[in-house]
Amino acid sequence: MKVDVNVGHRLAKIPETVRRMEAAGYDGVRTAETSHDPFFPLLLAAEHSEKLELATSIAVAFARSPMNLANIGHDLNAYSQGRFTLGLGSQIKPHITKRFSMPWGAPAAQMRELVLAMRAIWSNWYDGEPLEFVGKYYRHTLMTPAFTPEDKEYGAPRVVLAAVGPAMTAVAGEVADGMIVHPFSNMPFIESVTLPAIDTGLAKGGRSRDDFELSYSCFVITGRDEEEFNKSKRATQERIAFYGSTPAYKGVLDAIGCGELQPELNAMSKQGRWKEMGDLITDDMLNEFGVMGEPQEIAPQMLARYGHFVDRTSASFPVSDDDQRTQIVQALRVG
Repeated sequence: MKVDVNVGHRLAKIPETVRRMEAAGYDGVRTAETSHDPFFPLLLAAEHSEKLELATSIAVAFARSPMNLANIGHDLNAYSQGRFTLGLGSQIKPHITKRFSMPWGAPAAQMRELVLAMRAIWSNWYDGEPLEFVGKYYRHTLMTPAFTPEDKEYGAPRVVLAAVGPAMTAVAGEVADGMIVHPFSNMPFIESVTLPAIDTGLAKGGRSRDDFELSYSCFVITGRDEEEFNKSKRATQERIAFYGSTPAYKGVLDAIGCGELQPELNAMSKQGRWKEMGDLITDDMLNEFGVMGEPQEIAPQMLARYGHFVDRTSASFPVSDDDQRTQIVQALRVG
């Protein structure tokens, strides 16, 4: 199992951070699009590392056009000498329309078209294919030599999609190189919804599981002492409650018999009762959404539960001791 780590967004610290992560044995570094741009840190990460794989996990797809993403993906992959993966997610309608002021379509169909549009652009750049992509959401029919990249040695980046529901998951299987399973998942949901939908998409795309990389970062609750453990546990409860308040994720709670909790969490979120929401997440629920135990127990638990289908993972491993964190990483990589 490959192991990645979030590199953060403090640009001044990126060089030191990536050198330390590479020395510690991580396979890759990731960025997430939250309060900062997800691409700038990876440019610095590429400059100050030699082997680390670089990925967005995720960048918001519908906040950008396929051409914009194709350019960014090309530049980062060329500069990193083939180490970049473009991880995309749809976000939800209020963020796309109210935060980014961009149009919202049928998300799975729009994401499928966006990926195919990017691939059409890259086929024009790298293979000389005519650019004639005409879809419902995107249209790309103009490309001149002046706007075609010249540094083509490393080609297009890999594209992976984040997904929860079966429609988006099937799209990932059909058109992407891999998928990021949302951390707000559990084994009953993964086995009944996620994996079958991936197989459906792979079959539609005429591909096999060998062509597809599956990434999943479960919740990890651990610590060197009781104080550290409790802090990790509380943070996880609040994060699970936050995700659980989203109506589109109710099916994930239904899979473990907790679907009735979703409307309650949603109502509390609208009242701004974020801290109180975490009180509703029980130990049984925590064990459904991740692993919990002493630091030396984390890797064996993750491998036993997820090792048969997960190709890579990313976790902060909330222990303050660097040696213990490195031991967890190494145990997962050789497991």
